[in-house]
Amino acid sequence: MKRLTGEGDAPRALDTIVADDFALLAAARESEDQRIVDWIDDLPDAALSGRFTYTTVTDLRTVSQRLAPALAHFFNHQTHHRGQVHALLTRLGQDSTPLDLIYFQREAEGREFA
Repeated sequence: MKRLTGEGDAPRALDTIVADDFALLAAARESEDQRIVDWIDDLPDAALSGRFTYTTVTDLRTVSQRLAPALAHFFNHQTHHRGQVHALLTRLGQDSTPLDLIYFQREAEGREFA
């Protein structure tokens, strides 16, 4: 989000541990998710045809990209990580069904119409 907004915290390395307690991690994730929702809700349509500029974490290069395709990647990349967690839980013999996107969509729809 810092790349997109220029605000907030950002890890200094890709392997940064942001919380070593699950409850703190869950709270941080919920807060960041709300930050994403709020930013997208306030994003003017015209901004989607624009660009954004940021500095990479790994080699400190300045990069300018079109916003719309970067947002597609931003949201799709979460699917990649959800798949990684699913594979790890499955390998550990745990039921990982609730990680399937359809369950999140059903839950969200239930909140909208409750």
